[in-house]
Amino acid sequence: MATPSPVRYLRHELVVYRRTWRSSLVPTFLAPILYLAAIGGTLGSAIDRHTGHLGGVSYVVWLAPGLMAASAMQVAVNDCTHPVLGGFKWTRHFVAAAATPLRPVDLVSGWLLWMSLRLALAASVFAAVIWAAGDAVSPWLVAAVPAAALTGLAFAGPITAWSATRQGDESFSTLQRFVILPLFLFSGVFFPVTQLPAVLRPVAFALPLWHGVALCRSLALGTAGPAATMAHVAVLAAFAVVGTVVAAAMFRARLGA
Repeated sequence: MATPSPVRYLRHELVVYRRTWRSSLVPTFLAPILYLAAIGGTLGSAIDRHTGHLGGVSYVVWLAPGLMAASAMQVAVNDCTHPVLGGFKWTRHFVAAAATPLRPVDLVSGWLLWMSLRLALAASVFAAVIWAAGDAVSPWLVAAVPAAALTGLAFAGPITAWSATRQGDESFSTLQRFVILPLFLFSGVFFPVTQLPAVLRPVAFALPLWHGVALCRSLALGTAGPAATMAHVAVLAAFAVVGTVVAAAMFRARLGA
């Protein structure tokens, strides 16, 4: 039986990663340790002393799943901006692949398959750090790993589509500064969205990171309900699917296929 075309492209990314994985050690493995150590040992302790525990757990336990979701978002943003543009403009491996029987939709599907593995690995490391630090309070922390990966995919699809339309990387810093950073700060990672001004809460509730944070946090703390879980998954999946469809269209336009 012939190997599906998206898997063929996935193999390409696995071969590349086998040669370059060392460059991802620091952001993948060290970032969770630094986040939890810095916040848990300083800010978290102060919050616990002065305001009490959030949801019956310490601040760092409450914070950690939100950081896992936000970390997945950041991995998706980093890997779907310059690397995607580079596939068209610098390394041109998307252009080379388009000269083979692979179709643009195969390239997008294979790329997002790779991103799924990349995000699952990053989320697994974050979950392992949470467990090793003694901040795991429920075995459902394991289920937060695919939830974080889905959160990353909700960004990977749309940002891949955006990057496929770019001729230069100037807009990527704007994306980080005016979209990703505000999402990171105001989507419930560091404090409940209910503390935002009333006019801003519906905006936060409509964006994918809040759904990812809420999903990961409820699973990790063992408080997830079926209805809320399905709603969060549906929203994240919708962003991922629509982003994938648009990305395939952008690849076809860019590659002239």
